[in-house]
Amino acid sequence: MDRRDAVKSVAFLLGGALSATTIAVFVDGCTSPSANKGSNLFSADQEQMITEMADIIIPDTKTPGAKAAGVGPWMAMMIKECYPKEAQEAFVKGLEDLDKRSKKEFDNSFLKITVKQRGELLGKVRDETIVAQKAEKAKSDAEEKAHPGKAAADKPLEAKDKYPKSTPYFFALTRDLTLLGYFSSEIGASQALEYIAIPGRYDGCVDLKPGQRVYSS
Repeated sequence: MDRRDAVKSVAFLLGGALSATTIAVFVDGCTSPSANKGSNLFSADQEQMITEMADIIIPDTKTPGAKAAGVGPWMAMMIKECYPKEAQEAFVKGLEDLDKRSKKEFDNSFLKITVKQRGELLGKVRDETIVAQKAEKAKSDAEEKAHPGKAAADKPLEAKDKYPKSTPYFFALTRDLTLLGYFSSEIGASQALEYIAIPGRYDGCVDLKPGQRVYSS
């Protein structure tokens, strides 16, 4: 199994925790045309910001965190190579807005404030994202209730249509890629998860002991 197949597997294991934008990207097989593919979409400071944000979400604990797993550069590559133009633009704008908020609230750029302050900023962005996503879902549910079956097609849905693209939210994309990058990395799969390189047999259902880590796939 190569890295892309591994990431796809993790994407569907974490399906309930991922945004519709990210799920759609993986259902499409990372084949969506990217306007900025291979280009310098991010500045050097923005790429460093991505690394620091990932490390806020998954810091070093008993196991190495996102920075040690090399998640930041992988996230930047994924946004440039796999995500559609609207998601790229939303992500870049999110980085710019985050840095502006840092300067406004802490009188310094995101890269120069403390880890605690970075966590506070990301926490606010997370909370705002949750509110926005709930409002978007409520609007979608209301439209479906008012016009039931309007979006349904006569033919069966294709795989990609089962996960329609929604508004790309900066924090949601950051969270998605942090989780995917970490748990498909060697560190995430072998140290944060319970990893067995060569199992002696296949067990379809195995009870976990109290405190035992989830098995990696």
